[in-house]
Amino acid sequence: MKVILLLAYFAIMIGIGLYCRKNATDVNGFVLGGRSVGPWLTAFAYGTSYFSAVVFVGYAGQFGWKYGIAATWAGIGNAIIGSLLAWVILGRRTRIMTQHLDSATMPQFFGERFNSKALKIAASVIIFVFLIPYTASLYNGLSRLFGMAFDIDYSVCIILMAVLTAIYVIAGGYMATAINDFIQGIIMLFGISTIILAVLKSKGGFMVALDGLGRITDETVSSTPGVFASFFGPDPLNLMFVVILTSLGTWGLPQMVQKFYAIKDEESIKKGTIISTIFALVVAGGCYFLGGFGRLFSDQIDVVANGYDSVIPTMLQNLSPILIALVVILVLSASMSTLSSLVIASSSTLTIDFLKDNFIKDMSDKKQVLSIRILVVVFIAISAIIALVQYKSSVTFIAQLMGISWGALAGAFLAPFLYSLYWKGTTKIACWVSFVFGVGLMLLDMLAPACLPAIMQSPINCGAIAMLAGLVIVPVVSLITPKPNKALVDETFACYDKTNVVAQKTALGK
Repeated sequence: MKVILLLAYFAIMIGIGLYCRKNATDVNGFVLGGRSVGPWLTAFAYGTSYFSAVVFVGYAGQFGWKYGIAATWAGIGNAIIGSLLAWVILGRRTRIMTQHLDSATMPQFFGERFNSKALKIAASVIIFVFLIPYTASLYNGLSRLFGMAFDIDYSVCIILMAVLTAIYVIAGGYMATAINDFIQGIIMLFGISTIILAVLKSKGGFMVALDGLGRITDETVSSTPGVFASFFGPDPLNLMFVVILTSLGTWGLPQMVQKFYAIKDEESIKKGTIISTIFALVVAGGCYFLGGFGRLFSDQIDVVANGYDSVIPTMLQNLSPILIALVVILVLSASMSTLSSLVIASSSTLTIDFLKDNFIKDMSDKKQVLSIRILVVVFIAISAIIALVQYKSSVTFIAQLMGISWGALAGAFLAPFLYSLYWKGTTKIACWVSFVFGVGLMLLDMLAPACLPAIMQSPINCGAIAMLAGLVIVPVVSLITPKPNKALVDETFACYDKTNVVAQKTALGK
């Protein structure tokens, strides 16, 4: 039964990719779906790209174990900050300005906004390098659940996921991923709700499980009775950094922000905001809520020997075969949707912002699409190889890989992108400083963490601090560096002042 469900799922994914071939004949169609993607597809594409095996297996297991039921705050933060506020603050302005500047990627936006080819190239290199560890972490989380459900070798899991994702992304581009994301999102919504109910039922129901969690003590974490069932858990400060990294980080991630480029119209933004927020509340809130009960299974889990990534698989291993199949498809859906989003962001960036005009002159639209498709294969292959190497090395925690990736990307891009949409005074030098600071800090944390203060030696905390620091660095540097070209800035911001004639149901006349 499990195999039949998987085969049916794979057939649908590939079928959609082949169906969407007609929408992926040029760069605009392949990368942005022709900027005509409606609210449901955009919202689900945003949500499914946001949440993957990294959240379900890595973060939910690790932070649920560390903070207990208080880990649910991370899911609430993902919904309010990472989805609701991201759509409200970034959605409309990103759609308007990126279309005005004719930019299909984040590096292209920086290049056009600041009239800087060097800035565009630097951003494209940062994206390509730091999306790879995040992609490797997707394979890792998925492999653990596949191993639990099917007893399949880790390398087979990686190859299977890589090949299937490559087929439908190469065939149908962004539109294929958006439609698949919608289907995958429905699976995630249904799956996480069902699994939570099943796990809590196995422990006597919610109130009994919560009472049992409150009776667990761990002197190495806290001497306070009932701390794992408390409102803020045993370590509110570090929990706050988790919320910041996983919530605010989406504002600076190219694969997330790029979803706003493709929105069809105003109505899609309004509906998409609501849909995306509810999706995040159910999926992310549900994942962290489920992980919060991990210590109820402490008699079966050896975190020291197997790592935090073993927490969620252990919690699920005694479910019925049908529910285990649902879990595998749920996490497979989450991981493949995120992987497809990452490879499109990375390959399109490398083609449009790095190869085109710099190394390949007069690159036609057709050649750009071909290059993007080839780079999809290259990117997936590199990340798969790194996933295999990483699995056998000392870096075994999914959360740390994601922390490094998110910290570097959002630490570099979040502040300059946000200020560029709203403030005419943002300067090119401020962008450079933010790029260097965000990437430099995360490289230092990865290579020589002992050089940093104790609180910053965790990639999670360090990434959160990099993002917050950028919000201060960009305006300060902009104020003390030469002002940007007034004519260029005025022409860029003129896109917000264009007059649209709308129906009275949208806006009342005098």
